[in-house]
Amino acid sequence: MYTFTTSMALRILNQAEVTALLPMQECIDVMDAVLRTLSGGGAQLPLRTVLRLPAGKGYFGVMPAQLSEPSSLGLKAIGVFPGNEGTRLDSHQGLVILVDPENGSPIAVMDASSITAIRTAAVSAVATRALARTDAGDLALLGTGVQARTHLEAMLAVRRIRRVRAFGRTQERLLGFVRWARERLEQEVEAVASPQECVVGADLICTVTASPTPVVQGDWLSEGAHLNAVGSSIPTTRELDTRAMRRGRLVVDRLESARHEAGDFLIPLQEGALTEAHILGELGDVLLGRIVARRGPSDITIFKSLGLAVEDLAAAHHVLGKARAAQVGLETELGGLRD
Repeated sequence: MYTFTTSMALRILNQAEVTALLPMQECIDVMDAVLRTLSGGGAQLPLRTVLRLPAGKGYFGVMPAQLSEPSSLGLKAIGVFPGNEGTRLDSHQGLVILVDPENGSPIAVMDASSITAIRTAAVSAVATRALARTDAGDLALLGTGVQARTHLEAMLAVRRIRRVRAFGRTQERLLGFVRWARERLEQEVEAVASPQECVVGADLICTVTASPTPVVQGDWLSEGAHLNAVGSSIPTTRELDTRAMRRGRLVVDRLESARHEAGDFLIPLQEGALTEAHILGELGDVLLGRIVARRGPSDITIFKSLGLAVEDLAAAHHVLGKARAAQVGLETELGGLRD
């Protein structure tokens, strides 16, 4: 935990610096703490404001937040550009900005792509640690992009993984992911030909796709499986079909966000297949012992992740503390002073 003194100095951190300062295991612990703070009432965050870009190019969102512990204030400005997939650019491009919670002066600007990639997977790891069976280790990854890479690392951090299968839309990117996993994580990954082949028999499933329609069907899910649904974050798209949602005991990152933004939940709700009561509660409620999601080894549990500004804020606060201690990044004076 870092405590910052009032300062007009602004620290700028690039993608490589953020990545080095935010190792997965540390981020998992930071996310566990901030989710408890959120469900305990120690945060403010309005629903994100999202601008849909012309011609279906993507989205641009602004996500402000305030945390009481650690005391921090800021926002993430992020663009989601699906057309970047397969290029040298991440699909998520943006900045996290921290300001002094005492006087509002900007204290840090840092790359949001790396924070988003790491903290999203770290939250899934927290959910897996809390909801999945302790012996879960047959992992299915649907998606082969940045989030597939960080989710593989995150799952390896919280469970003893004995098998990994992956599915992707293009063979070239799928095989590239397999090579990356072998070279970077020394983890063998089986490339499979269909989502069904990926999911059937798995007891740990992560969906990290950009698909607007379901890639997982409920009939494929094995008893006792845990599923992290990550890829969809708007009301009109979903990765899980209605049958999957009905079978699973559903936990979300934030109730208000899920009721406004989670297509995986909202589409079955509009169909009349679910009610509001299908959401058991927030992941923070599970961590605080307020609700029990997994009652036994045969339960199917689902964590619906939308991504929250408080997660970005907590991750950025942690990064800034380490950056100041190690004198990493560019420090400058921005202004905001009166004569």
